[in-house]
Amino acid sequence: MDVLSDSTGGFAGLSRAGGESRLVLSGDWTLTHYRAITGRVAALQGRLEAGTQIDAAGLGALDTAGAALLHGLLGPARFQLLAGEGSPLGAERRALLETVSAALAAEAPPPARPAHALGDVLAHIGETMTAFLHHVLGIAGFIGLTLQTALAVMLHPRRWRITSLVANLERTALDAVPIVALLTFLVGAVVAFLGATVLAAFGASIFTVDLIAFSFLREFGVLLTAIIVAGRTASSFTAQIGSMRANEEIDAIRVLGLDPIELLVLPRVAALLLALPMLTFVAMVSGIAGGMLVCAAKLDISPVMFLSVVENNVGLKHFVVGMAKAPIFAFLIGVIGCLEGFRVSGSAQSVGEHTTSAVVQSIFIVIVVDAVAALFCMEMGW
Repeated sequence: MDVLSDSTGGFAGLSRAGGESRLVLSGDWTLTHYRAITGRVAALQGRLEAGTQIDAAGLGALDTAGAALLHGLLGPARFQLLAGEGSPLGAERRALLETVSAALAAEAPPPARPAHALGDVLAHIGETMTAFLHHVLGIAGFIGLTLQTALAVMLHPRRWRITSLVANLERTALDAVPIVALLTFLVGAVVAFLGATVLAAFGASIFTVDLIAFSFLREFGVLLTAIIVAGRTASSFTAQIGSMRANEEIDAIRVLGLDPIELLVLPRVAALLLALPMLTFVAMVSGIAGGMLVCAAKLDISPVMFLSVVENNVGLKHFVVGMAKAPIFAFLIGVIGCLEGFRVSGSAQSVGEHTTSAVVQSIFIVIVVDAVAALFCMEMGW
């Protein structure tokens, strides 16, 4: 007989009689004797035949540590038989074995697949595309829910939350004016330097004025503002709503019979719809002012001449095209920021992850939509 035993602990004996293999279990299989039993269990692992009978009638004290050792010794199939109704063990011990079996099955790693480089790459691409599709569908669904709630609220002025709208408008618009104005002013100066350097070689320095005006009225003004707002405001929306979700305040709102979309999303999105066009106008003026300053200092183009060239060469449609993008960008940024807040799972780490995700998604979608709009306007001749 091959024996596994400890003077005060568990015992396992493997014997053969009449061509039949039999495993005898007895003694205390507990955490106290875990170290003494562990090494010897390994000696019997893999030596049990398919028809080996299990005799557990003499099994003494048993806890989760001992049950885990038995699971490793017997294997999942025999362990389940020992935990079944036909087992000589009592109901409490069978329940313990069932619990340990379920826990170990949940923790068991998936079966290893044969490595294949091309297959792994294709599988990763497929998983990524599936996740992207689900994400796009989630954003589309949330946009529809927001528009539906907005339409219902617009028909009932008493449900308008003016105080929340004004508070969010102050945070998203008024507090962002300094950074938007400073950044666009400096970018306008850089664009003017580049234009003056390149165009001077062709004797066309005066066209630097057109370059500055066209770029800020059509693209740079709204795009730079949207990127700043995406990094500043979308992250704020996600952190605020995510913290409320982590503290179960969203659930409390629902318990009170209120709609979180109406209470939390609509005031923020509406404030951003008002704030981004105003900030875009500030960005356009600041960028042109920065270019005007450089033209006056380096190209001897006075502010009066600068404005005269802008008036004569730059049409109003360029200003309209730039301003028309602002509400679209504002809606997308606001919706993404709020949606990522609702996706927070409840931990501080989740709040940080979704805040980062909101900023990345907002900047990405702003640039993509701006590129599509530029191609559309070019094809339409606007």
